[in-house]
Amino acid sequence: MTDFGREIKSGYFLVPNAADPLLDTARELERLGYDYLAVQDHPYQRRYVDTWSLIGMVLGATSRIHVFSDVANLPLRHPSVLAKSAASFDLLSGGRFDLGLGAGAFWDAIEAYGGPRRTPGEALAAEEEAIAVIRELWSGERDLRFDGRFHSLAGAVSGPVPKRPIGIWLGSVGPRALALTGRAADGWIISLSREIAPIADKVARLDEAAREAGRDPGEIRRILNVNGTITGGTAGGLLDGPPRQWVDELTDLAVTYGFDTFVFWSAAPGGERTFVEEIIPAVREQVAEERA
Repeated sequence: MTDFGREIKSGYFLVPNAADPLLDTARELERLGYDYLAVQDHPYQRRYVDTWSLIGMVLGATSRIHVFSDVANLPLRHPSVLAKSAASFDLLSGGRFDLGLGAGAFWDAIEAYGGPRRTPGEALAAEEEAIAVIRELWSGERDLRFDGRFHSLAGAVSGPVPKRPIGIWLGSVGPRALALTGRAADGWIISLSREIAPIADKVARLDEAAREAGRDPGEIRRILNVNGTITGGTAGGLLDGPPRQWVDELTDLAVTYGFDTFVFWSAAPGGERTFVEEIIPAVREQVAEERA
């Protein structure tokens, strides 16, 4: 059992489809009471607006909801500029931005857009270097130097300094990526498939990696993207059924595996209201009862 006692948070996975009323949707999700908006980052996807432009517009169009990248495409976004952008979002929004990072995927599309093609090992090494560069550029220090294989700083001056510590949350799946998350990240972002067993294995690997790095696993936020169908009928599988089933399954994911933030997405209309107004409050109540 892995439960770190964190408050349960709600999130919504906002697909940056250019044809959708994205800012109106963001305002409505804030009105409904969501804690977070998560935005994926695929710059090469022709149907999507640019994620960084959208995040800035969403933060400007809202006043309470927090936003994070789920996850930023590091091969196409230079970490020094990412650090500057993230700090700017944080300052201009009053501390409502966190930085989700991804080592990269869809390498044909990345290369077509002018980015580098990296092996899994190279991508992971570049991500670890990027974390170091980003944190240096949030430090407020001068004459920053970093000499890495993929990224470098040569006398850079940091700034602006974020309003508060921005979380660096890694989208990690494989063993080596989970090891990096355990030793270097503030949070972990993962998507739930149709089975819990693969998630359970990854949680165990993450916790072990944190301990090996001399860290308390409870220091690492656990963010779970959940895609399913909220129905009025019988259960059809994991996160495919009535609200009561969702409450039980999300509660188990919280108190057994330590997840504290559930980011909802569904193709079925109307689920976003049920999720945040009915399911998440019931999960909070049931988690509190089980903790007690």
